Amino acid sequence: MPLQARVHRAVDVVEARKAAIGDGTEVRRLLPQRELRTIGAWCFLDHYGPDDTSAGEGMRVPPHPHIGLQTASWLFDGLVLHRDSLGSEQLIRPGELNLMTSGRGIAHSEESPRERPAELHGVQLWIALPRENIGQLADFSHYRELPVIAESPEVTVTVAVGEYRGERSPATVYSELSGFEVRFTGAGQITFPAFEGFEYGVLSADGPAAVGCPATATPTQISPGQLAHLPTGVPRITLYAPGPSRFFVVGGVPLGEKLIMWWNFVARTAAEITEARDAWVSNSGRFGEVRGYQGDRLAAPPLPPGGLKAR
Repeated sequence: MPLQARVHRAVDVVEARKAAIGDGTEVRRLLPQRELRTIGAWCFLDHYGPDDTSAGEGMRVPPHPHIGLQTASWLFDGLVLHRDSLGSEQLIRPGELNLMTSGRGIAHSEESPRERPAELHGVQLWIALPRENIGQLADFSHYRELPVIAESPEVTVTVAVGEYRGERSPATVYSELSGFEVRFTGAGQITFPAFEGFEYGVLSADGPAAVGCPATATPTQISPGQLAHLPTGVPRITLYAPGPSRFFVVGGVPLGEKLIMWWNFVARTAAEITEARDAWVSNSGRFGEVRGYQGDRLAAPPLPPGGLKAR
């Protein structure tokens, strides 16, 4: 792919901040960051695990609402059961994609099923919907069959979202995006072309690894809890694995607009957030009901006293 613009920074690395979800499960929050709010329309990225869920109830994220986004759920190991207010009940396995479109409003829960492997490890991502899609009907899709490309005997790429080397995911998204897992069974490296006009983010799921591009003299080291960001203008990207490893790569055309992200909502105005929160608190019916989850739904936190601002 040709260079679209001069590369001023080759690879930046941002550090995750620790956060808790649902029952207190700790995650590494890689997006949004103060210095990096989005990568394309990807506006949220949590990396969790590997966690031992053999004892107790495992993951439990009670029913909670969303507006203005799509949620993309991806597992490296384990099982998660999704329920939503459309009536969907879907088990997700490694190599499969759960994609939920909130539109104007939806609620869902996620939990470990009763019968499950001990280890749970995955990523949870959000995609900001374009303005013209925020009022559409909510939807949920599960994609069991996704394109898998053998780069070599040791490396495969599974295309969750968008396109990779001419193979396209069946998942419906509303922006120009890429999202794919790269799996190494042993030490090695691969180089893939970057789409013109795309920026990229790369996380290493399993351990120390490295990311490079033509503008870097030496590869940039990353570990779990770090996200490598490559700006537009990079023609190709190289991933280096010292041994069996998995990466998740996201990319897209820079969003070019500011968002308001608060709690589980993505919006353009503070009024949208306030209206959505009020609807959840009053149980007005806007978000529907998640049936089958044993437990209370999440309570909405108070709005910040200083108000909400787009960033």
